[in-house]
Amino acid sequence: MAESMKGLKRTCRCTEVSAADIGKEVTVMGWVQKRRNLGSLIFVDLRDRSGIIQLLFNEDEVGEEGYKKAATIRNEFVLAATGIVNKRGGEVNASLKTGDIELVVKSLRILSESETPPFPIEENSQTKDDLRLKYRYLDLRRPDLQKNIMLRSKVTMAIRQFLDEEGFLEIETPMLGKSTPEGARTYLVPSRVHQGSFYALPQSPQLYKQLLMCSGYDRYFQIARCFRDEDLRADRQPEFTQVDMELSFVDIDDVIDVNERLIARVFKEIIDIDVPLPIPRMTWQEAMDRFGSDKPDTRFGMELTDVTDTVKGCGFGVFTGAIDAGGSVRGINVKGQAGMPRKKIDALVDFAKGIGAKGLAYLCVNEDGTYKSSFAKFMTEDELRALVEKMKGEPGDLLLFAADKTDMVWTVLGGLRIEIAKNLDIIDKSKFNFLWVTEFPLLEYSEEEGRYVAMHHPFTMPMDEDLELIDSDPGAVRAKAYDIVLNGTELGGGSIRIHQNDVQEKMFEVLGFSKEDAYDRFGFLLNAFKYGVPPHAGLAYGLDRLVMLMVGADSIRDVIAFPKVKDASCLMTDAPNTVEASQLEELGIKIDIREGADE
Repeated sequence: MAESMKGLKRTCRCTEVSAADIGKEVTVMGWVQKRRNLGSLIFVDLRDRSGIIQLLFNEDEVGEEGYKKAATIRNEFVLAATGIVNKRGGEVNASLKTGDIELVVKSLRILSESETPPFPIEENSQTKDDLRLKYRYLDLRRPDLQKNIMLRSKVTMAIRQFLDEEGFLEIETPMLGKSTPEGARTYLVPSRVHQGSFYALPQSPQLYKQLLMCSGYDRYFQIARCFRDEDLRADRQPEFTQVDMELSFVDIDDVIDVNERLIARVFKEIIDIDVPLPIPRMTWQEAMDRFGSDKPDTRFGMELTDVTDTVKGCGFGVFTGAIDAGGSVRGINVKGQAGMPRKKIDALVDFAKGIGAKGLAYLCVNEDGTYKSSFAKFMTEDELRALVEKMKGEPGDLLLFAADKTDMVWTVLGGLRIEIAKNLDIIDKSKFNFLWVTEFPLLEYSEEEGRYVAMHHPFTMPMDEDLELIDSDPGAVRAKAYDIVLNGTELGGGSIRIHQNDVQEKMFEVLGFSKEDAYDRFGFLLNAFKYGVPPHAGLAYGLDRLVMLMVGADSIRDVIAFPKVKDASCLMTDAPNTVEASQLEELGIKIDIREGADE
């Protein structure tokens, strides 16, 4: 039967006790990790968020009733134990912070009993994700997850402290705003008072933080909750957290400077990693040409090589056809893998097709200098030799080629490069390779919408020298945009914002918005711009991704207390769910579920 804490105070957490406290009386409280009954002695491993301490029960110290009570203890019971810190009688447990001491218990209270948990509460759990997420409150007791969540707290505190020292003000912006359809789908919230109208949950505080710059607050930040109704992956959730900031009277170098120092401070303070500054910079064009990705993982080589000019006019129709259609031919050199079994090469071909390739050509440079290739019969010896030379091929190398529209070639080889590196286990996971990617295209053409759309958002400033191209060649206009990348993951991104009315109007025109459309969607911002807007810029980090990479987790679910699963549902609370008909009636809403939709 559960007992009260009345008159009892915890003096310390479990691992806040050390050999320096031997002989002292302390009171600890926590959950039972394990119990061992040896007949005359009972040992209990007591766990709280700080770690584990061993409790020792013997009848001489705890008394007959206390000893009988200790014998009833089971895993996950919640205990309060008072006793004397003693040197451990048995072998020292080097894996525990308190492995050289134990608490000889004088009094015991069982504060709460527990049923047998549906899975063991242990580090590196092998329990299926669905079961762990259904009982997330138990899963969160696991020491490895607790370390992640506690580290996340330390990261946010360090960020707040740094930005406060740099003159930033933490200002909250609304959760209930106006829907401005552009980009990812938004979550809508019906209004009871204004029936038929909806609020939108923020995809980011973008418009509000620009308004704060118009309001003269100079440097703003927020640890902001954001929402996007989009398909999920390992590093995405429908609700997530951004470290959001905006600065006035700055240029790109100012934004990068303060953020480099922020990153260096957080990594040193929280996980004792020195981040060399300045962080390297690379233009978007260079990143795509070298790595096939705008968020390249630079912890390994295997860079792309453009062989378009080398194979132009050769006898292999796949190559020449792609070139004639305005595309390109590029390849990667997988060093030392010419002997890769055909089955594995076929698996790489299937992988490439899975991300959009029509196929994948390969050439093995044998140890004797001869070639084994899927296309050798279509090319002369001289053409093959020139191709291998361009690829810096040596005996023992495997050369892989993609030929298509250049965007697709980048996608295929960029994805293939990562897949091969994982398969060959050549990525040094101890490295933290940061990179700034700059000069993104301002616009990208959407075949689906039949118009140009903003690669970042409609308020990103074009590069000054490209402004003259915005009418004649909008796809060639570069943006004053920048992303911060870590180990192949985009940590965050930002840009210099447009603050001149004529440039903003031109941007909306290129995006296909009439003046009326622009004011309908963004009128509150555009009106604010009429009253003196400073040059400003900003950046936002994905806090979940940042912490995921800092702790070496495979998914952001391991650093979020209560995450959703892939279909954006919560297995623990069974959200989303139906609501009472009376609630819908009050909102003026009728449900018309589409055929085939999940109910």
